[in-house]
Amino acid sequence: MLTWVGAAIIAILGGLWAVAIYNRLVRAKNLVEEAWSGMDVQLKRRTDLIPNLVETVKGYMQHERGVLEQVTTLRAKSLSATTVEERAAAEGAMSRALGALFAVAENYPDLKANQNFLELQKALSDIEEQLQLARRYYNGTVRDLNILVESFPSNLFASFFGFRKAVFFQIEEGDRAVPKVGFA
Repeated sequence: MLTWVGAAIIAILGGLWAVAIYNRLVRAKNLVEEAWSGMDVQLKRRTDLIPNLVETVKGYMQHERGVLEQVTTLRAKSLSATTVEERAAAEGAMSRALGALFAVAENYPDLKANQNFLELQKALSDIEEQLQLARRYYNGTVRDLNILVESFPSNLFASFFGFRKAVFFQIEEGDRAVPKVGFA
């Protein structure tokens, strides 16, 4: 009789332990999704700012159409990205293009003095700062989920219930520089 009670207690404790591991995996997955949502908001804010920036700059930079077209094209590519990897590549390319846009803008003193352009530069700088924080949070939640998915014994439950590693939002080394924003 005592062995049945002991076995039942062990089975109940094992079941509670399995539920706890499953709940940790669900929590980690939901945190990754929440973090991606925050990143997506910041990326959309930056993407939404670009048409205003291009329109402001367009009148001044008649000879720099290539830079403006590249920024516009990369914005469209960013909006159509469906995976984290595609979005990271598109956002990295857009960061480079925005950096080039601001570098070219240095050659136009009237543009640098334009109030709209200055406000857009400040807004972009603020968004880039928020993006950096959002990327850090997202990658931290991805790290935590990936540790659970890969480490024993939670990896047994993760594979059984279909939990997969998440993808880090990584940008190429050359894309790490925030576009230079100068306030004249």
